[in-house]
Amino acid sequence: MNETAQNFIDESREYLSAKYLPKIEKCLEQLTDEDVWWRAGDESNSIGNLILHIEGNIREWLGGGVGKKPFERMRQQEFDERKEIPRQELIESLRSTIKEADEILANLDAAVLTEEREIQGRSVTVLEAIYHVVEHFSMHAGQIIMLTKMRAKKDLHLYN
Repeated sequence: MNETAQNFIDESREYLSAKYLPKIEKCLEQLTDEDVWWRAGDESNSIGNLILHIEGNIREWLGGGVGKKPFERMRQQEFDERKEIPRQELIESLRSTIKEADEILANLDAAVLTEEREIQGRSVTVLEAIYHVVEHFSMHAGQIIMLTKMRAKKDLHLYN
């Protein structure tokens, strides 16, 4: 069982750092700062907002919940932000967040996967918290890819 648990942690690290992050980086390379903050409508999120939201989620669930590091999150601000933070600044911040998350996962003892943590007012296991972050990152990476295709109007060659 310990080998399976370690494989879960290792695969989670791989998905966050080597599969999802590079796709988002490639998307941002195709866009201008204006594109990154474009919205399909007032009720929609921009790529910039989605990146801020992904970071907040990772910091809260992995940093605070799993890593027990202090954090402060203003979740609604992630969606309300309208200042056009430059795309390079966004990607550097996301890289830093992923690096911190990867360090937490790299040093995580697989035996703690069944331990309970309090995150967003609910009790979840460490395994659930990691799974949530990977799934959440995947969902929003997909939205970023779709929005990039809408703005760039070309094949992004994400699997080449």
